Amino acid sequence: MSEILDILKKNARTSLEDIAKMIRSTPEEVAARIEAYEKAGTIRGYRALVNEDHLPGERVTAVIEVKVQPEREGGFDRVARRISGFPEVVNMYLMSGKYDLLLFVDGDTLREVASFVSERLATLDGVLSTGTHFMLKTYKQDGVLMDGDKVDDRLQVSP
Repeated sequence: MSEILDILKKNARTSLEDIAKMIRSTPEEVAARIEAYEKAGTIRGYRALVNEDHLPGERVTAVIEVKVQPEREGGFDRVARRISGFPEVVNMYLMSGKYDLLLFVDGDTLREVASFVSERLATLDGVLSTGTHFMLKTYKQDGVLMDGDKVDDRLQVSP
């Protein structure tokens, strides 16, 4: 992967000048390469990584495994497109193993997410079964520890 993409994945707010210094290039060249990535669809957007535990109110995230009947023409794609159209579905992946799709779904309450699964997701043509797991606490997301204080568990060594 490009060094520029690695840097932006770690911190999308890194300035063009800082990226240029890191990769021994010019800010203009960095800007041109980023623009090319954006036009090609390689960079799909920029966002802040938020620790939901620090926000007021409660949000519920569920990880849902979905077993689907693949179609003769298109495999999993058509049902995956239908499922990805639901606003509750935040992330979705085609997986190997017992289930075919892995969904991350957000809602305001457990009941809201359960209702989505039982009334809208499980009733779709092609959906054979689901398995729902509710996330209780986030320790690490996208490579970032969410508890703030980094604890060094190594033994102290003194001369």
